[in-house]
Parts: sequence; C-alpha cells; structure tokens
Amino acid sequence: MKNLERARWRCRRGLLELDIVLQRFMDEHYTKLNEAELRQFETLLGLPDNDLWDMITLKEAGSADSHPVLRLLQTI
Repeated sequence: MKNLERARWRCRRGLLELDIVLQRFMDEHYTKLNEAELRQFETLLGLPDNDLWDMITLKEAGSADSHPVLRLLQTI
C-alpha cells in the first residue's frame, strides 16, 4: 500500500492533462502491473512533464512497442 500511495503522489504533476491521464492510469491499471512494468512506470515518472506528455501523445517518437506501460498510458 505504501508504494501505491507513493506512486499516486508522484503522479501529481505540473500539467493538468498529465495529472488526469496519470490518475486514470493509477485507477485502472496500476494494481495489475507486474514488477517489470512497475519499474517502467517509475522510469516514466522520472521524466520531465513535457517529455512524458510528448511520449504519451505520440509527439515524440519512442519505443512504445518495448514499453507496455507507455502503450497503456496512450490508451487513456
């Protein structure tokens, strides 16, 4: 439960749109992630807001095929 609360806190960002997407992701998918996916999510949360938003909105060419968590974020 401590990890869930910590992740929810880290999802509070400077961009309202990013806050909305990340909170929906937390509500719908976070508890279903395996260990590798949790690490991917933590890595994504370490990115600056604009970079993460660009990846989610497909503005930045990324390797979504190798990031199942990013694919989930893009579907929200």
